[in-house]
This record gives sequence, C-alpha cells and structure tokens, in this order.
Amino acid sequence: MQSGKPSRTALRVAIRRAAHQIADPPAVLDDPITLRLIGPGHENDIERAIHPVGRDFRAFMAARSRYAEDHLAQAVAGGVRQYVILGAGLDTFAYRNPFPQIRIFEVDFPATQEWKRSLLADAGIVAPENLTFVGLDFEHKTLADGLRESGVDTAIPAFFSWLGVAPYLTLEAFRATVATVAQLPAGSGLTFDYAFPPETLGPKRREIFNRLAGRVAAAGEPFQLFFTPEEVEAELRRAGFHRIEQADHEKLNGLYFQNRADELKLSPVGIGMLATAWT
Repeated sequence: MQSGKPSRTALRVAIRRAAHQIADPPAVLDDPITLRLIGPGHENDIERAIHPVGRDFRAFMAARSRYAEDHLAQAVAGGVRQYVILGAGLDTFAYRNPFPQIRIFEVDFPATQEWKRSLLADAGIVAPENLTFVGLDFEHKTLADGLRESGVDTAIPAFFSWLGVAPYLTLEAFRATVATVAQLPAGSGLTFDYAFPPETLGPKRREIFNRLAGRVAAAGEPFQLFFTPEEVEAELRRAGFHRIEQADHEKLNGLYFQNRADELKLSPVGIGMLATAWT
C-alpha cells in the first residue's frame, strides 16, 4: 500500500467479481452491487477478466468472499452481532446484507476508504445505517485501538473477514491482527486467505505466482508474507484460537462448484488457501 493512495489491487479484485457476475451464471457469489460500484470505464478490464485465461482468478475471488460470508452466517446463527471487514477495499457485503440485526464495520486505509465512498456516491449507493466506516492508518494506531474508538464492543463476540490482505503484510503485522481477534470473547472468528511460499510451488504454479507477484509489485503492493498450512495452524494456535479449519481448491470446489453445466471450478494450480479460526 502506497501512503496516501487508494489500493489498486482492490479495484482489480472488484473487476474480477464483476466479471464473475457476467460470465459465470449461476454466480457462486451473488453480487449485483459490484458492477454499479466500479462504474463505467472498466469495460476492457472486465472483458479481460471474462477471458478463459482469467477464469481461475475470478472463480477464486468469488469463492473466497462466499466462504467468508458463509462463515459469517454460522457466526450470526450462533448469536454474533458484529461483523468487521478488515481491508474492506471494494467489498459490497454491507450493501446486500441479509442480516439486519448485525452491525458492520469496514476497516481500511483512509485513502482507500475515501475513494470507495466517492465511488458509492457516484453510483447512488446509500450506506446502510448499520455500517460504520473505520479509516485506520496502522502506522499510527493499532487495530485494537481503532476498533474500540469506532464502536466495536470488545466485550461481546465479533466475526472478522480479512481477504486479500495477509500476503502484503509483515509477519509482525499479521501476528498483531490475529492476536487482537483471538483476545475477543468465545464465539468470535476470523476468515482470511494466505499465499504459499514460492519455493514450495511446482513449476506451473510458480510461473503463475511470478506473473501475479510482478503485477502487484508494479502496482506498489508487493507480496511479503507466505505460509504453509502447518505454519498457519501453528500461528493461530499460538495466538489463542481453539478451532481452526482450512480450505484448499478441492474443498472449495466441493462446496461451490459441484455439478455446474459450465464446469467452472478452481484448478490445482491455485497458489493459496483459506483459513477460519474461532475463539
């Protein structure tokens, strides 16, 4: 993230979610808001994302959001009434939320959040009353302080999503975030995605990783942090989480891509996984 500038990768993620709505009916993630939010002027980008070469990426972007939102549904069924979206980018959950009883907090760098709010205004998308924007510069304030000041009740459980963020962090920043969530009351949870260490990837997966890493580095947001599944398990246990589950491409295919007429699914060349941890 470049200081004072909105995230360029957030736009790329939203474009892939938008392309999924057009190219892959029925959508794994039903998100009619994204196309409105990104607005006109991205037709060429969407067309590239619709191309068969981009199929795996747009499927993963849809699946990871769906996975996080399905776990939120579990948390809400268990009584959780606070949802915190860390690194919210152009996430659209708050504007299509089926759970009116929850409070939603979108946490992001101020520049990215200001950009998003201008896109919302341009698209005529009204922020719901149960949404709080939390502009947080982690160089000057901790997540714990930012949450308390924004009205998150740390005396009751909360569920967090943290998508497309961990690979860009330092290990210290990752540990500080998971420790903050792990200190919340029982019933709290966190879903996030992470990238495999490049040296553990086979030739084809390494080639795909190198191309992606080059693009995000050129955008000023280079990858920094990688984990094996065993390392993620150890980090989460060390932080204090008690129940942990992880999902690779096979599990996600079983959950979201069964019996599709278009045979859309995640390929084995995926370079990352999803994890959910509960206090």
